[in-house]
Amino acid sequence: MHIAIAGNIGAGKTTLTEMLAKHFKWEPHFESVDTNPYLEDFYKDMRRWSFHLQVYFLNSRFRQILDIRKSGKDIIQDRTIYEDRFIFAENLYEMGLMSKRDFDNYTSLFDLMELLVTPPDLLIYLRASIPTLVKQIHTRGRDYEKAINIDYLSKLNEKYENWISNYDKGKLLIINMDDLDIVSRPEDLGYVIEKVDANLHGLF
Repeated sequence: MHIAIAGNIGAGKTTLTEMLAKHFKWEPHFESVDTNPYLEDFYKDMRRWSFHLQVYFLNSRFRQILDIRKSGKDIIQDRTIYEDRFIFAENLYEMGLMSKRDFDNYTSLFDLMELLVTPPDLLIYLRASIPTLVKQIHTRGRDYEKAINIDYLSKLNEKYENWISNYDKGKLLIINMDDLDIVSRPEDLGYVIEKVDANLHGLF
């Protein structure tokens, strides 16, 4: 079984991935953020490093998916390959931070990879408002994320909502993170677990 968690920067994907993996005894697969050699440079100069960053993420995510398929295990994945393409790369292009030549090259790579990609059995989308995202980003205190501005987060949120409203690749569960504190309130985590259970096993 392959579960994937989608959501904007600071929505709580990694935290929920860890908690659901522990509860359901799934193997977690995380986004390669801390080992990404382009991330810090990207936030300092998005136009210069956007293509490099997105190709790195695309390659990393594609390798993850191939590993998930080969493993035969129950996997929960932090972020999807679809977000790389339809949220982040597309947003950078539309903001003028990635050239058309680079975006076309990137899109061509994604289209080839997608031919070999199997969608997750369940996609969990974490919906969060800008204040919630900003609070979470500040709380975790990553230095390179201090350069993220509100406009960038807002555009990403718009992209996410558009993508999710048209998602048709499999089961979809939407969780509103503005109303939840899964770290401090066990009942909130319990609520999410119940929703996941219901979507996977039809216990409505």
